[in-house]
Amino acid sequence: MVLRAISSREIQPACILDVGCGVGQLIPYVSDLCKTYIGADVVRYQDFPDNYDFCKVDLDSGRIPLPENYADLVVAIETIEHLENPRFFVRELTRLTRPGGWIFITTPNQLSLLSFMTLFLKGQFNAFQEGPGLYPSHISALLEVDLIRMARENHWREVSTLFSLNGRIPGFSRQYPFLLARVLPKRFSDNILIVGRK
Repeated sequence: MVLRAISSREIQPACILDVGCGVGQLIPYVSDLCKTYIGADVVRYQDFPDNYDFCKVDLDSGRIPLPENYADLVVAIETIEHLENPRFFVRELTRLTRPGGWIFITTPNQLSLLSFMTLFLKGQFNAFQEGPGLYPSHISALLEVDLIRMARENHWREVSTLFSLNGRIPGFSRQYPFLLARVLPKRFSDNILIVGRK
């Protein structure tokens, strides 16, 4: 989803900042696209590659210790839903992006059929249920409209949303057929990406 968004916009970032980078799973996909990749997270995980820069951050407690206008592309993949203050986080990502640069944020899609059905049957969004690895890990469920509002509040330009085109069929471990996800991406995708330009 992230690569589709980069490619369709012909973005050629010199510097990518990956906030909430985890073990650096994005690196193999973007290392050929940029000169500099910087990962940022609450801890430097053991599997994060030694040959890439890393910045330790506590995203719930304050500002990210990097200067304004730092990167051409700032990404936060499946991070915002873990935070107490999503609006503060979006302001920080915007601050770190160079003028004309891009911001990408992904999060679970609360408008998917799976999420709707889980909400209807269990009273909770699917990715925010009580259970191992979920709550209290996932604490901020955001709708597409919430993401768009935050982008507008930060004066992003060229704002759009994309969907993963990958979604689990409710009650099964199987995924929807790709063609079905392409026809109704909002309903049959488990994740959403908002893209905007500073």
